[in-house]
Amino acid sequence: MTRLGRRKTPVWVWIVLTLLVLLLLAAGGAFLYVRSLLAPAGGAAYTLEIKSGDSLPRIARTLQEKDIIKNADALRFVMRQDGTAGSLKEGFYDLNGKLTLQQVADKLAGPARIPTVSVTIPEGRRIKDLPAIFKKAGFDGVAIAAELKNVSLSKYAQVKTATNLEGFVFPDTYQFRPKDSARTVVNALIERMNTEFTPANIAKAKALKLGVRDWVILASMVQAEAANDAEMPIIAGVFLNRLRDGIALGSDPTVAYGLGKDLPELDRSAGDFTKDTPYSTYTRQGLPAGPINNPGQAALLSVLSPKRTLPDGRAALYFLHGLDGKIYVNADYQAHLRDIERYR
Repeated sequence: MTRLGRRKTPVWVWIVLTLLVLLLLAAGGAFLYVRSLLAPAGGAAYTLEIKSGDSLPRIARTLQEKDIIKNADALRFVMRQDGTAGSLKEGFYDLNGKLTLQQVADKLAGPARIPTVSVTIPEGRRIKDLPAIFKKAGFDGVAIAAELKNVSLSKYAQVKTATNLEGFVFPDTYQFRPKDSARTVVNALIERMNTEFTPANIAKAKALKLGVRDWVILASMVQAEAANDAEMPIIAGVFLNRLRDGIALGSDPTVAYGLGKDLPELDRSAGDFTKDTPYSTYTRQGLPAGPINNPGQAALLSVLSPKRTLPDGRAALYFLHGLDGKIYVNADYQAHLRDIERYR
């Protein structure tokens, strides 16, 4: 009886098996390597600023240096595959080393955070006050001042006597980009003011026999005279009644504006109230030549919804602010004089 011998495995089989094992090991190693590139790099929080002309290779190198990503080439590859390599936008991107490579790529393909500067223009400020406000916020005050003299920017400011945009820039808080031009800034103020000139509001002004410019002029006077918003309809009513009755408006802030002074600088003993200017409502009848400041919404609306009568139904024609902080309104001059003696 004979015993069968085992067949010897051919050498080429061992070679093939060895190669397969090596390929599997290589593939596994490559997989682990690629996986490691996609993982978070572990760096600290970093805000990337992308400026005009910045390239993806430069940005990717920066992010690798900051440990936001592990490999710059890997980021470029992913963004090319996603079709976002050419979609970089100017602005700021808030990143950190806890993000995966794909998450970083997605953020760079998304919207940038645009830096803004907040600028507040208080109600009742004059055009002359605005350049300093913008200069403090980092803008070119000289350029702003020049644009504020460009009356062509507002159709409502375009009259022969106008030398600036007084009255037609809206007092509010604005958000601007640091690099916004003076023209862009001033146009924003004008456009905001123009939103107040709705067809309904213009119709209300027309019913009071006021054009848009007259409405703004009167609102600027109310803004300057009122101690608070609650007083505005009362003061607007007094001025409207005096206009109707042909009585001089007698508003101190108009005198100050015409003389180029601030209200506290007025000097009666120096004859300020008898000096004639196009803005004096003591020496001239009717409205002053133009707005005397930039009124806010409350002042504008108060003119359209004035309180014109006293509780007894008589027309309100005089008002004064007492030392006690209250406003006193009268229908006749003698009562007004008595209140001056009593409350001042």
